Amino acid sequence: MLEIFGYACALVIGISLGLIGGGGSILAVPVLAYLFSVNEKVATAYSLFIVGASAFVGGLKQHFKGYVDWRTAIVFGIPAIIGVTLVRYHVVPSLPNVLFNVGDFEFTRRMAMFGLFAALMIPAAFSMLKERKDKPKGGIVTYNYPLILIEGLVVGGVTGLIGAGGGFLIIPALVILANVKMKVAVATSLIIIAFKSLLGFFLGDALTMPIDWSFLMAFTSLSFIGIFVGSYLSTFIDGKKLKKGFGYFIFVMAFFIFYMEFFIKP
Repeated sequence: MLEIFGYACALVIGISLGLIGGGGSILAVPVLAYLFSVNEKVATAYSLFIVGASAFVGGLKQHFKGYVDWRTAIVFGIPAIIGVTLVRYHVVPSLPNVLFNVGDFEFTRRMAMFGLFAALMIPAAFSMLKERKDKPKGGIVTYNYPLILIEGLVVGGVTGLIGAGGGFLIIPALVILANVKMKVAVATSLIIIAFKSLLGFFLGDALTMPIDWSFLMAFTSLSFIGIFVGSYLSTFIDGKKLKKGFGYFIFVMAFFIFYMEFFIKP
């Protein structure tokens, strides 16, 4: 029954992406961990593939609308790809099951990865609740290369650890560090998320762990179906109201993950 519910959640993830344009893929890690009972390495690895593939579909839609700035995607994407690949190939496989002990308390790798994931779900939820306002005047796109390099490596590293796209970090960075308009930043972030997540998965996890491709493709295919269903429903449903509700739901999920990992300890 849990697995059936898990596959239904895969469809819901896609529907939410189609309806509100992002954020739904952040549910991939908890769905994989708690409904399919996979460990933290596998959950974050599979999530990278699901997030990357879903973002790629969304990014292509935005490309055909003319909103994607490909030059900015490459400038920001390269350091992010380096960051996520290094973490997935070198850091995650080398982390011990127990990171340290405090008396009888064991702080595990799972606690670290899922604890960080839950912590970062909170600003992600705030970003969904906040109204995005574009700049009153469109400026010339410029790049602060040193900060872009640092930001890209950090976002890539975080993505590698938690298995989520990090759009709530990328979008403000594009606006602040490259003077990009908000609509362009949102669209371009999808392309950055797609490439850094997929390349991080294929250059990291696919080379260091066995992958259950039949399960992963089934889950991702359901998410894709959900995206098209959500896109169709978006013509009848106000996505902005749903986005706020989904933001509050992410808050609840963050506290649920923290409770499960630090108090229940599965």
